[in-house]
Amino acid sequence: MVAKKTPGTATAAKTALPKARVAAAVEPGELAVRPGEDPWTPEEVDEARAELMAEATRLRDELTSSEQSLVGLMRDSGDGAGDDQADTGAKNITREHELALAANAREMLEQTERALERLDAGTYGLCENCGNPIGKARMQAFPRATLCVECKQKQERRY
Repeated sequence: MVAKKTPGTATAAKTALPKARVAAAVEPGELAVRPGEDPWTPEEVDEARAELMAEATRLRDELTSSEQSLVGLMRDSGDGAGDDQADTGAKNITREHELALAANAREMLEQTERALERLDAGTYGLCENCGNPIGKARMQAFPRATLCVECKQKQERRY
């Protein structure tokens, strides 16, 4: 299964984020939090960064492995002499499965790298749609989150 892209998110991200946050890196305590939440500590930011970097490394490895599998499948797909329809179908299903895995890993890697960029820019934890804080607890549970709960719910109702 491939993750769905949010239409218009890139343009919303450019317009929804406060310009002051985009212009300069901020201290961990200045990252966005919801009212009533404790500010980010340097340790929590380091933990989020380490988790995102480890995930990016894992996804790059997964993508490399998937691409190597695809090369082998594409090379072997031309040699169909003597295959019956079931063999051909099985090869097609395997190839489509590998393509889907590679696309999913690529999408997750892009999300992870974007989260790291947002962390460096000081916009980590801000909703790309409305510009409100996503919430520290949500960011800790899902570090690649780009939408607050309300905007995510609206997005899911549209699909």
